[in-house]
Amino acid sequence: MAAQTIYDSFGCLVAPSPAPEDRTIAVASIRDRYSSYPSNGLTPERLAAILKEADAGYVYRQMELFEEMEEKDAHLLAILQQRKLSVAGLDFEVKPFSEDTRDRAVADFVAGVINGLPDFEDNLVDMLDAVGKGFSALELSWDMRGGKHAVRHMEWIQPKRFVWPYTMRSPQPEVPTDTRSLNVPRLITDALPMGMDIPPFKLVFHRHKTKSGHDTRQGVLRVCAWMYLFKNYDIKDWVVFAEVFGMPLRLGKYDPSATKEDRDALVQAVRSLGSDAAGVISKSTEIEFVESVKNSGKDVYEVLAAFCNAEMSKAVLGHSAGADSTPGKLGNESVAMGVRADIQKADCESIAKTLRRDLIRPLVGFNFGWDVPLPWFKLHYENQADLNIEATRYKTLVETGLPISAEHMYDKFGIPKPVGGEEVVKPISAGQAGMPDPLVSASGVSAGAHKACACKIDAHKSGGADQRDALDALTGRLMAEADFAPIMEPVAKLVAGAESLEDLRDRLIEMYAGMDAQELGNLMQRAFTAAELLGRFDAAPQKPD
Repeated sequence: MAAQTIYDSFGCLVAPSPAPEDRTIAVASIRDRYSSYPSNGLTPERLAAILKEADAGYVYRQMELFEEMEEKDAHLLAILQQRKLSVAGLDFEVKPFSEDTRDRAVADFVAGVINGLPDFEDNLVDMLDAVGKGFSALELSWDMRGGKHAVRHMEWIQPKRFVWPYTMRSPQPEVPTDTRSLNVPRLITDALPMGMDIPPFKLVFHRHKTKSGHDTRQGVLRVCAWMYLFKNYDIKDWVVFAEVFGMPLRLGKYDPSATKEDRDALVQAVRSLGSDAAGVISKSTEIEFVESVKNSGKDVYEVLAAFCNAEMSKAVLGHSAGADSTPGKLGNESVAMGVRADIQKADCESIAKTLRRDLIRPLVGFNFGWDVPLPWFKLHYENQADLNIEATRYKTLVETGLPISAEHMYDKFGIPKPVGGEEVVKPISAGQAGMPDPLVSASGVSAGAHKACACKIDAHKSGGADQRDALDALTGRLMAEADFAPIMEPVAKLVAGAESLEDLRDRLIEMYAGMDAQELGNLMQRAFTAAELLGRFDAAPQKPD
């Protein structure tokens, strides 16, 4: 029998192993807590040098710079958090590859492992750190659980601890020629400053594909770095400007014959006026206060800062509304609430792809075999309003007779398919015959009322031109149950025998006191009760699956 061919998460050929690596490879280092703070005194030349260094495979200073950018720029931090949390807060599901019994058992095992991870939502946030930095890595801590290999914990690794060293070297015979030498990172440790080979199936390595290219050039923070630099210059100048904004210019004048001592004294006096409001000068010198123009200058700084913020928002959120937008403003109402929908969808699908490759695949491979089909990981990013629109569209298509696969419907709306003897939800029309009806009084209703209701429901089920929904059927039933004859017959006789409108009015007033409207009142009470219950049902939040 031919040997089984297995490739690791980076696409490199590896030897089959009966068990995963259980030792910790990314041992915590004291260097993880400290930074060289490359943003201090950052200039365009220094920024370009840091980016070029990362292009060569050494991302240490680039990752430190990106971390500082998040810490120093509140707007950048806010929009990155918005991008991450738009995914981390979603419900997720592990779906079997097929409805086969074995595939369902595999999916149940994987779902149990993922649900058992103590900080899985935080792990998703850590994975989405790749949005800004280009990549993010989490180490898998393996354990035995019920005789099977399982992941008990995932630990985020500082991205500055990775290196792509072979990209620094010219092609030489001794350099490996497989993909590991081109686009596979190595992990820096205290013992191996040039990095160690990463054991197979030990990391969840998530790449965020902002654009085509190398991992070290993928993060959106590379784009934002220039806006951050310009905004940083702008804010520094703005703070200096604000320090003297509105203050009059203190202009000292001295006579040409003034001595150096007089000039020095004048300079000191002018400086002292800013804080002490007092000074001593000779008669031959003079101090003049020139009022500044207060309605100009500051707008330049504010406009530039706002421009930089808007550009960073475009890169991260997909629109320029950013974190400062106020919902309700004309044109910004829909986008001010978060990440653009197509970007959120792409993030969810990218995360799901990485987890299926780096987490689910080794879980299935080590426990069930490397040739077993993998379950699917699904993040439910669909908007509820969008699902309602889709449901209406599918309902219309079904009613027009278009054949639609039930499997497609289950997948489209993320509804698990019932198996075995599971109880299933039935349509209202199918269950009304055997259930007590809140509209039926204790004394019962006439057969004619039931017949009228049944006709309405049958028309709804048949999908004919005169379709009515369940509420229409109930309305028709109420109208059928309303017995107006005892009330209307005396009124009809009055109308027929009245000699004039005034005579009819007087007779109606006399008859009103003796009218028996109890049956109509009871029916109206039941109708209002049913309407309130229906309204409460529609307004109640639906429980998640």
